[in-house]
Amino acid sequence: MKPLITFCVLLLLVPAVARSQNKSPGAGPVIVLETAKGVIEIETYPEEAPKSVAYILALVKKGFYNGQRFHRAEANFVIQIGDPQTRDMTKQADWGRGNSGTPIGVVEITKKRKHGPGAVGLAHSGSAKEAAGQFYIMLRAAPSLDGKYAVFGHVIKGLDVAAKIQKADVLKRASVRE
Repeated sequence: MKPLITFCVLLLLVPAVARSQNKSPGAGPVIVLETAKGVIEIETYPEEAPKSVAYILALVKKGFYNGQRFHRAEANFVIQIGDPQTRDMTKQADWGRGNSGTPIGVVEITKKRKHGPGAVGLAHSGSAKEAAGQFYIMLRAAPSLDGKYAVFGHVIKGLDVAAKIQKADVLKRASVRE
């Protein structure tokens, strides 16, 4: 009977082991985005972008992104979120102009992390120091963005979900899995 119990316990552990193997070496906490179209999981890179990762994780833990809408969704290019004005449909003309109100204040651009499919970076309107809570997910490679925006994470699950996101789709809940 013991071998059967051991086998059953091992079967229960396989999904957890397989999931943890999806993360890259040196990856930090995972951000989980729950949308109506499915779940997107993003590993973070605290070694390359420690202040950026800490900043975004703090916003996630405060519930900053919950209920926001994706204000940018360009098919086969990018989706973007982080403007609290998107909770109000009457402010749609201004979507994309708002943010957390407090810039990160640092530029953590690394040559190690590129803008390939699934890259997650900090949006800004001119200076990387001014990034303040908006982030994007790349749906395809965009090497022209390398060196201009800080890539702080990468989608490890749900890139197909990200590709289905349309402008005004709601992010139901964002959470952190350590």
